[in-house]
Amino acid sequence: MKNIKWINSFLILFVFGLITSCQPGIKPLKEGLWRGAFALPGNEIPFVFEVKGKSTDSTSVYLINGSDRFELKNIIYSNDSVSIPIDLYASVLKGKLTENSFEGELVKVGTDKPVAGVPFKAAYGELPRFPKSSEAPSVSLSGTWDINIISKADTDRTVGNFDQKEALLTGSILTTTGDYRFLEGVVDGKKFALSAFGGSSPYLLKGEFTNDSTFAGEFITPRSTSKVEGKRNAKAALPDPYTASHLKEGFSSIEFTFPNLEGKQVSLSDSIYKGKVVIVTILGSWCPNCLDENAFLSEWYKSNNKRGVEIIGLGFERKDDFESAKKSLSILKTRLGIPYEILFAGKSSTEAASKALPALNGISAFPTTIFIDKKGNVRKVHTGFNGPATGKFYEEFKTEFNGFIDQLLTE
Repeated sequence: MKNIKWINSFLILFVFGLITSCQPGIKPLKEGLWRGAFALPGNEIPFVFEVKGKSTDSTSVYLINGSDRFELKNIIYSNDSVSIPIDLYASVLKGKLTENSFEGELVKVGTDKPVAGVPFKAAYGELPRFPKSSEAPSVSLSGTWDINIISKADTDRTVGNFDQKEALLTGSILTTTGDYRFLEGVVDGKKFALSAFGGSSPYLLKGEFTNDSTFAGEFITPRSTSKVEGKRNAKAALPDPYTASHLKEGFSSIEFTFPNLEGKQVSLSDSIYKGKVVIVTILGSWCPNCLDENAFLSEWYKSNNKRGVEIIGLGFERKDDFESAKKSLSILKTRLGIPYEILFAGKSSTEAASKALPALNGISAFPTTIFIDKKGNVRKVHTGFNGPATGKFYEEFKTEFNGFIDQLLTE
């Protein structure tokens, strides 16, 4: 019932937006670059976006992070208010609009419990993400780093990979479950700051060098602030991603049957998958790293499926409801142009994913990718995905991925 109410309310909002977008006197977001900042206690997380389209019914907003551009459409205008839906992440940027300013909140929608919005202010113009450096950089963050993100509950041992050109910084932080995608920022003397907002949660990493090979700082999100320690290490690497999940003793294969987005039951034992190499990706439309992995797999599949390879996506969504999942997974499939089957497998939790594939010892992260040979045997299980923002780590993964698929195809 909650799912139906949420879908109905979203449709009403969308239809209302179509009506009001045609009303005279309503002005759209001004075309061009904007600089925004999420306001947190004692901090702000800056973000940058570009508006394209000069009418209320043709506006698109592009969130900019490094080389990444994430498009937002179906923008709703009403008098002096604007709502920018972020479809994949079930959230919306909404607030009051003037000619050169946009002020409001980032709000989650469709949740069972009310969630406080994150306030932001945005100003029109080609403004820097961070203030221009007042001091020339005295240390470089370029390269790889061992980074400890220290919270009250635990210490997350991660890897940073950054590129610095004069005072400008780009890069990402890799974890055992994925990465923080495209971070962008500046170095000012011995201090640095990087931020990102790609539609999901905004992030801020800031710190100060203690010498040329160590730094200390904070990693900040709307939900928490954690201490950070970094140490330069040219050989920094995460644990082997092929060891977290594996087949239980006595098993050589997996089985499943789930509905595709048309409601048809699809099984790994179907004739289309017989005698082929099969890649099973465990995903969620809400998962940024799943988006990166399926963007890669989608393009790869278009060039390689005729070689005897198939891909199946098992989608685990916010709601354990087919109609809700069909909507969110269809958005993902359309946005990325995914040509392979996406099945609805259950609610978004590692417990549900583990239960859906009982032959495995468990699923610890989204995404998780299972490699199956022509005989139907599981050969490897890869946990997490480090995407294009991770630079050399992404390139190494692609080389390894292609090499292993080539091996399976020649067997």
